[in-house]
Amino acid sequence: MRLSPAAITRLLGLLAVVAAVGLLPWLSGNDPALTVLRARSAEQEPTREALEAIRRDLGLDAGPLSLLGSWGGDLVRGDFGTSWVSGTDVLPSVVAGLQVSLALMGGAFAVAVLLAALLVAPVLVRGRGSAGAGAAMLAAVPEFLLATVGLLVFGVWLGWLPTSGWEGPAHLVLPAVALGVPAGGLLGRLVADALPAVLDERWVELWRGAGVSRTRVAGAALRRVLPPLVPQFGMAAVGLTGGAVAVETVFAVPGIGRTALGAAKSQDLPLLQGSVLALLLLGLAIGALSALLRRRLLGPALRDASLALPPPRPVRVPVAVPLSLFTLLAVTVGWGLLRDPYAVRTNERLVAPSWGHPLGTDGLGRDVLARLGHGAATTVGTAAAVCLLGLVVGLALGFLPGVAAGASDIANALPPVVVGILVAAATGPGTGGAALAVALLSWPALAAHTAALVQEVRASAFLTAQRAIGATPLWILTRHVLPTVAGPVARHALLRLPGIALALASLGFLGLGAQPPAPEWGLLLDESRAYVERAPWAALAPAVALAVLAGLAVSGAAFVEGRERKGEREVSLAA
Repeated sequence: MRLSPAAITRLLGLLAVVAAVGLLPWLSGNDPALTVLRARSAEQEPTREALEAIRRDLGLDAGPLSLLGSWGGDLVRGDFGTSWVSGTDVLPSVVAGLQVSLALMGGAFAVAVLLAALLVAPVLVRGRGSAGAGAAMLAAVPEFLLATVGLLVFGVWLGWLPTSGWEGPAHLVLPAVALGVPAGGLLGRLVADALPAVLDERWVELWRGAGVSRTRVAGAALRRVLPPLVPQFGMAAVGLTGGAVAVETVFAVPGIGRTALGAAKSQDLPLLQGSVLALLLLGLAIGALSALLRRRLLGPALRDASLALPPPRPVRVPVAVPLSLFTLLAVTVGWGLLRDPYAVRTNERLVAPSWGHPLGTDGLGRDVLARLGHGAATTVGTAAAVCLLGLVVGLALGFLPGVAAGASDIANALPPVVVGILVAAATGPGTGGAALAVALLSWPALAAHTAALVQEVRASAFLTAQRAIGATPLWILTRHVLPTVAGPVARHALLRLPGIALALASLGFLGLGAQPPAPEWGLLLDESRAYVERAPWAALAPAVALAVLAGLAVSGAAFVEGRERKGEREVSLAA
């Protein structure tokens, strides 16, 4: 039986990740026996005898390769091993955490789909797109900030919903909303971005003229739009499991992501390997299901190379939208650069916004506006560099659909926190290590989007005609395939820019990214969580800045593309 390139990539990726996780204690340079001893009993004296006993008990003296081989052999027999810290079987803990995360994923995905439907409905009614700034801002809302605010408002102040734990459906509501809102903003924007071109096709006009109901036309348009986006929905679902560590921490939800994080911190290697393996298998399963659903939506047209792709239709964006957002962001950052971001004034702790401190002060009395302004270059610059790298890698791998599909499923299933820990173990904590960790995970969605579009473009009837008249592969690639694919994927990458900034922030919160007292926006968010109830302005300032950045990126890209398309039409008409 011959394996496909996607299957080979998945297998190699699975082995590589499991091996990297197994090397964590040796990569970190920390004595795993000491870490395990402290995790078991913080009061016990770390004597040489005690550490030697742990090494003998865990087999650490045999080295990482022996441990990996032993774990792999047990895994073949269905044994996930025994926890180094608790001494209990790993499999029940992994299954319990995965069950919780799947339930949370289901609730969050339902919220995301509902919100996406609300964002797409106006496009279906009007038949034209929008600047997309609103959806982009929703996608940029920090999940852990949304979780904290929801906990305070609906859990503490109003008392309507439980604030922590996992005992029934009521405990699902707040975490699901916190995770589902940003995901819904992202998915809604992707669908809304693709719909206008479909609604402008000839068949829509003919159906409406024949009296076909608006509901049926909308359903057919969605069916036409969804095939290249189905992998994005699958990836969003996977990201709502292992990527929900921050929300699970806020609400004390015993999910698989939080389990993996706890195992990584305590270097409980069997539990960490079991958790990561479960996440990878989940990612592979959802990736296969997404591919099957996409093929069912496309039907025989993909096999017969008879697809008719909708022509690109840029959204008309008034210049006032990106200009207003840019002005707001530029004025705020420029004003902040004129102030001192490090001056500590303990007598002005948590001061409300005033003329002296337009955005208030933080827990140490530092000016929030100053820290916001001085942190813009680091935050936006690093996130933009990672975003550009992810776009380049995604476009490159997208032209190798088999490789992209397998690698994307593996990379997308990894929690950013676990990758951050592995990278920090090898390079040390810092902005560079955090950027590398996020970059390693920033390309799968873009590669999957590119691969889906490339596959459909190559199967289009138009390209079949081009080949028939003797067009060279290079001509087809540069004049037809790349222009068709690059625009939607670039807009997708811009939509993920604030999410990249938030991923960098979450690693900074865990001590793996930018270190205090750096005025990085992610650190501002994380530092303000402890007193968000007393001083919400300290958290709202960087959150709003990220939302404005997202709106600016998406609306600005749409405006530029619209101007370019308009210029091309004018040139063609003149010719």
